[in-house]
Amino acid sequence: MYKLRILLATSALLVLCTSRALGNENDFTLPIEIGSNSQFIDGKNKTALYKDNVLITQGSLTIEADEVEVIASQGSGREIFVARGNPASYSQELEDGNPVSARANEIRYEVAKRTISLTGNAELKQDTSQVKGNSITFDMITEQLLATGGAGDASGRVTTVFTPESIRKAKDESSDDNDGSNGDGNNDGKGEQ
Repeated sequence: MYKLRILLATSALLVLCTSRALGNENDFTLPIEIGSNSQFIDGKNKTALYKDNVLITQGSLTIEADEVEVIASQGSGREIFVARGNPASYSQELEDGNPVSARANEIRYEVAKRTISLTGNAELKQDTSQVKGNSITFDMITEQLLATGGAGDASGRVTTVFTPESIRKAKDESSDDNDGSNGDGNNDGKGEQ
């Protein structure tokens, strides 16, 4: 009986660890949900327009925008989501468990290609690096990106900032220490009275 419990516990742990490792790939097998304050659907042309406080979710993938245009003329599984905002934002947990986040004036999510294209004040953060440019295309499976500057940028260049792991950990620890708690178990910022 004892061996059976150990076997079951080990199996459960393996299932949990495996599902976490496959989080990104699993996202694309899940349905895409869209919520907004208003929507317009054109069934004949297979397009839709969602406005005001738009939220798209697909597993850990999240896109937030002021408006989203959905182009479904190529059929199911080949939809294109064009999110616009000031800025629109994207976030997702990658297969290794690390988050990636991005923001831009326009985010184009192509379901079949599993890519995110950012245009206008584009910024992508992944692990210990941050890339800024006029446009960035990110492949969510291979985790590869292509960034370009633009004539509208002051320098017309792409900027990449690498933060050493030791600096990032120090910042994370510092923000944990300064979370508003003052040691008295009360987070009201007043301290003991």
